[in-house]
Amino acid sequence: MYGLAIHTTTPDLGIAIANFADDNRWQTWHVGRDLFSQMHSRLAEFIQPQTWQDIGFLAVAKGPGSFTGTRIGVVTARVLAQQLDIPIFAISTLAGLAKAYWQQQPSLSPETDIAVQMPARGDRLFTAIYKQSPQTGTLTTLLADRVVTWETWQKTLSTWSSHYHLVRGENEENIAKSVEALLALAYCQWQQGEKPTWEQAIPFYGYKPY
Repeated sequence: MYGLAIHTTTPDLGIAIANFADDNRWQTWHVGRDLFSQMHSRLAEFIQPQTWQDIGFLAVAKGPGSFTGTRIGVVTARVLAQQLDIPIFAISTLAGLAKAYWQQQPSLSPETDIAVQMPARGDRLFTAIYKQSPQTGTLTTLLADRVVTWETWQKTLSTWSSHYHLVRGENEENIAKSVEALLALAYCQWQQGEKPTWEQAIPFYGYKPY
């Protein structure tokens, strides 16, 4: 059984696939405005030699991020989940970045919270704060995804009562690379028996597009 993850919230497309035993691979491509035209061919080529029937669940970055890219990724994943009749885990872009940091820092104290920020429009930021369970690898959301001003975020961090590390999601390529972390988070939830359906995969834009 394989899990498949898709990340499309930036101009870089990220795809990861794993059987969580001896086969774990991921790749990113800079596709820019060609995401829609390239996505399906990239998916079909990347999953080989596996087939769609080998996929047991899906993960997708639900945002925040690019409105168009996020929408394309979530809609594609929803269609695949519906056609394959498999669970789909829609996971925050910010949660993926937090998990990716933990993967890169295995010695990080479990008592450390991870604050994540990404640029939004104007002087605003997408922000969230998480803690990882050392037993299961799942994330607990301490401060849910939101859009705030830089000043509000600084005030939040300055009054945060626990030790934290700040992750800045400013590099689009690195954001796409967190697709592997998205898959890891989905696997943790899948192991716990969660089976969200395609109707539950809802994008998070942070604000209305204009």
